[in-house]
Amino acid sequence: MESLYIIKIGGNIVDNPALLSTCLQSFAKVKGHAILVHGGGKLATNMADSMGVPQTMIEGRRVTDEATLKIVTMVYAGYINKNIVAQLHALGVNAMGLSGVDGNLIQAHKRTNTAIDYGWVGDIDSVNTDLLIQLLSANTKLVVAPITHDGKGQLLNTNADTIAQSLATALSAKYAVHLIYGFEKEGVLKDVNDPSSVILRLDRPLYGTLKNQKVIFEGMIPKIDNAYLALDNGVQSVIIGKAEKMNELINGTAGTTITH
Repeated sequence: MESLYIIKIGGNIVDNPALLSTCLQSFAKVKGHAILVHGGGKLATNMADSMGVPQTMIEGRRVTDEATLKIVTMVYAGYINKNIVAQLHALGVNAMGLSGVDGNLIQAHKRTNTAIDYGWVGDIDSVNTDLLIQLLSANTKLVVAPITHDGKGQLLNTNADTIAQSLATALSAKYAVHLIYGFEKEGVLKDVNDPSSVILRLDRPLYGTLKNQKVIFEGMIPKIDNAYLALDNGVQSVIIGKAEKMNELINGTAGTTITH
């Protein structure tokens, strides 16, 4: 079974041109099949501020009203996605940028039945694995933006951590999938202010304890929840760590390995 690396980079990496460049250089060196999923970063928030559109974040997830949906679609599926693809081409990578809308890649539905109305936020229903396999088989590295659709013409903002997990799960029957969440920190930390406090292996009981103690909170929770979903559904490994250390993350010599 061929290996496939699905690598998600967060908004803090996207926001920093130097970090993004270093990360993309590492991604360009990935041997074989690879998919890069990116978040949105501050550009959408800054644009919303300049347009007078207030923004609300809850546990690292953006509440998306109609005006915000237009902004995130333009920023995520437009500028950020194409900027990353252009940089990869400059590094000699045969890259293609997609959102969940393109080629019916990811269908979703508007999140309902929750205490909080997240607006036009999508929960994923299906992934077009045939399209992904076709593109990967043509030695194309894919760059996926976190915008999906409901099949009825409605765009939806969808958490990039969840998209990475859903792609990993969907492709786990065809490839030996390794899921990597790359962000600005060394891994999951016992002390958010101490970069050396990396938890090398995080199992479910420890995760539950640290979440209850508020050691792990906000944006890290969706990452780890998605890591366990991936492991439960056939993904070979999940590692969370510093995006610029992509080579070490791929080799399993950096970051936090998520285990059962």
